[in-house]
Amino acid sequence: MTASLIREEPGNGRLEIWPLPTATDTLRRLLTEIFRDHWHEVWFGSMVQGAVFEIRAPNAPERIRLYDGYLTVDFGPWHFHLCIGDQRGAPGDPIDPALARHRRTARAELYRRLREGDRPSSWGLRLFNGQDEQQLTVFLPNPYLSSDQQLLKEPAWSQLDLWERLRRDYLGLPPDPRDRQASRRICDG
Repeated sequence: MTASLIREEPGNGRLEIWPLPTATDTLRRLLTEIFRDHWHEVWFGSMVQGAVFEIRAPNAPERIRLYDGYLTVDFGPWHFHLCIGDQRGAPGDPIDPALARHRRTARAELYRRLREGDRPSSWGLRLFNGQDEQQLTVFLPNPYLSSDQQLLKEPAWSQLDLWERLRRDYLGLPPDPRDRQASRRICDG
């Protein structure tokens, strides 16, 4: 079982974080599962000070592949790349090892945002490169938000299924009853 860390982050508030392994095979399996099987449930993008991109895939990916350390998730009209493994470059044009370390995922974590009384209010996955720059945030389904991000009158607890599955499969943790005591307060304001 993996222990969590509590961290206060400017702009994000109080987060409970569970570190994940950053081995290429683990990240490939995790990201493939999320985007192949749950593309219609998640929103994703970057979440940095001053900008949050919440993107929803238009369809299931047409292809997910790993090449030269980069996982490519291709939705047809558009795609993205994440460096999750060893990048070597082309024959005769190798990548500088320091640059390869900078690009590659060095930190991965499941998190939940905590509100008053340490009640969870949102759940997700974050990846950071070797310079601790954010690569990706995956916003997992929230029991207080519909699939099109509208506030629900009553919580839909089944929307925690993906969170609970990821905790079980990647951290060896059972469901946490605290998740069902979630705060209705999703964001500041």
